[in-house]
This record gives sequence, C-alpha cells and structure tokens, in this order.
Amino acid sequence: MTAQQQPYDERLTAPGSWWLIAALVGVGGALVMFPLGVLPMLAGLAASGVLAALAVSSYGSARIRVVSGSLVAGDAKLPLSALGTAHVLDEEEAFAWRTHKADPRAHMLLRSYVRTAVRVEVTDPDDPTPYLYLSTRTPRRLADALSEAGERRTAPPQ
Repeated sequence: MTAQQQPYDERLTAPGSWWLIAALVGVGGALVMFPLGVLPMLAGLAASGVLAALAVSSYGSARIRVVSGSLVAGDAKLPLSALGTAHVLDEEEAFAWRTHKADPRAHMLLRSYVRTAVRVEVTDPDDPTPYLYLSTRTPRRLADALSEAGERRTAPPQ
C-alpha cells in the first residue's frame, strides 16, 4: 500500500525491559523445576519462558491504523465519519485523561509504557462512547493523519 492509502500505522510494542522480565520468568520456572532433575528443569524453562513471551507479545501487539476511511485501534474499528476532533495529549494531559478525567464509557487503548496519547471525540449520536483514548508514541502524527483522512473523505471528487 502507498502512503496515500495508509497514512498511519503504529504497533505499540512492549519495551525491551519487559522481554528481559519474560526471560527471567523462564529462568524462575527452571529454578522451580531444578530439584526434579535436568529434563524437568529444561521443560520448566521452556514452558514458563514461552508463556511469558506470549503474554508480552500479545500485550505489545496492539496496533493503531488509519486505513480505508476507518480508524482501527486494537479491536475497535470506527468509520472516520463517526469521529470528531483529535486532541494531542502530552505526558501530563495523558495522565489526567487516564486517571481523574477519564470517563468510564470511553474506549481506552492504554499502554503503560507509552506516556503520550490522543483523545478522539466520537460524534456518532448512536454510540454511547464519548471519546477514544489512544496511547501513541507519535500523537501529532496520528492527529494529523486523522485530520487529513477526514478531509479527503469530505472533499468533493475532482
């Protein structure tokens, strides 16, 4: 796909320190099985290491995309016509919107290791969700992509 067809695509991968913790969980599984012998120890290492890696990988596999007239954020997919203004949130504002300013009805794609975010208003009157809170490492780029995609959608054909 060209950049024109897909203006924004971000994967919220887990930081390296989380992978180190997953490896240490594997070592912990090996140590638990150590008194039973070498083969159970290796099985404990493999099993606990794989499970920890799967957990980190699945949590870190969230994607945010603006594609084909829609915003896809994790398992949520909304047409751009149902979205309003995208507000860029710096670290301080993002913290406020995920704590004391948060609305329980909002859809929140939170990742604790990403400090900045975008808050996108939902304008669809049939949708009870007031806004989307999306953790993103590039909030300005996401807001610009949403704005540009919305303008292309509403622009008259030439």
